[in-house]
Order: sequence, then C-alpha cells, then structure tokens
Amino acid sequence: MRVIIAIMLAATALAACTPEDGSNAEVTGSIDNCARKLYTPYNPKDKKQCVAVCIACERGVVVTCSTACTLRGAI
Repeated sequence: MRVIIAIMLAATALAACTPEDGSNAEVTGSIDNCARKLYTPYNPKDKKQCVAVCIACERGVVVTCSTACTLRGAI
C-alpha cells in the first residue's frame, strides 16, 4: 500500500513540473545537448547516467532524479 502511495505522489510531482506553455521542445533540446556533453554515448536507460544528467542538466536532486529515472524505465 505504501509503494502505491509513493508512486502516486511521485507521478503527481512529476506532472506538476511539466511546462504547460508548449516550450517543451526547446527545453528538451538543451537537456539533450547537456547530456551529450556529460556522456558521449548517453544511454537514458542507464540509471547512473540518467540520474547524473537529471542532476546536472535539469537541476534536480538525487531522490527526485532517481525516482524520475526509475519511472522512465532506467535500470
């Protein structure tokens, strides 16, 4: 039961961080460029790389980035 509540809270927090003005393509491009600077063969499914890029490029924190990467399918 606690796991389901934690997943729901994480999903709500991630949904609240999504830009609503339609500028997502511009942000995504800058994050992709930042990720390529950190890791030449960037693999978003690698949890270590995903968390590092999230922290450096999206100004996240370890807990939030780890949860977001897990939800995106990083192992």
